[in-house]
Amino acid sequence: MDERHAAARLPIIGCDTPTVPDASPVASTVAVPTRRGLLAGFAKLAAGAALVGGVVDPLPALAKAVSKNHHTGHGHSAAHGNLMHGDWSNARAATRAGSDNRRVLAFNHLHTGEKLKVTYWSDGKYLPTALHDVNAILRDWRTNQTIAMDPKLLDLMFQMQRRLHSNDTIQVICGYRCPKTNAMLAANSEGVASHSMHMEGKAIDLDLASKPLARIRQVAVELKQGGVGYYPKSHFVHVDTGRVRQWA
Repeated sequence: MDERHAAARLPIIGCDTPTVPDASPVASTVAVPTRRGLLAGFAKLAAGAALVGGVVDPLPALAKAVSKNHHTGHGHSAAHGNLMHGDWSNARAATRAGSDNRRVLAFNHLHTGEKLKVTYWSDGKYLPTALHDVNAILRDWRTNQTIAMDPKLLDLMFQMQRRLHSNDTIQVICGYRCPKTNAMLAANSEGVASHSMHMEGKAIDLDLASKPLARIRQVAVELKQGGVGYYPKSHFVHVDTGRVRQWA
């Protein structure tokens, strides 16, 4: 880690059923499954398997009947072929994807020494308790004031991590700033905007220990999800969820 960061570190606080014509009045009422109906029923079995996260082996009689219909010369699609031969790869893939349906971030605040690893999004929704923890670690460390951080900012960082193929802990230089803190910093530095996105909980200054700062900046710019500031002398990149822009 850069010396500047080291200096800031503190202790770690269906089926169809048509009838078959027959001379016998009894036989004419017997429903004979068609290949189309069998396939439709088979597809429902596949859908049911995917919903419960399991794999149901084809019923022998059903598989045999479908195979017999197939050899009568009727054409079939690739999808039907998969169903007939018990190919459940799509159902399995959907189940696996669902099990990985979460977003995780890890933080290390360089000014407070606090660390946090949290699953902030899972099964299609943000997790309130996790967001509360994120708000706490990204608080204004000078005044201990918090704000509801923009969840889109978390998504931006998560996407940056994926683009960078990184599981690095995010080194936090600055998250939320209350108006008083921002005014103080703006009075002492030309690099601090008087109406900073930090005051809205929509910005963070960060670094990733194992990635070149220029590469972090490049990925943030490529995502085009907000502002990107490049501060190589202080060794951090500013990202926010405001309008798309960049500066150095």
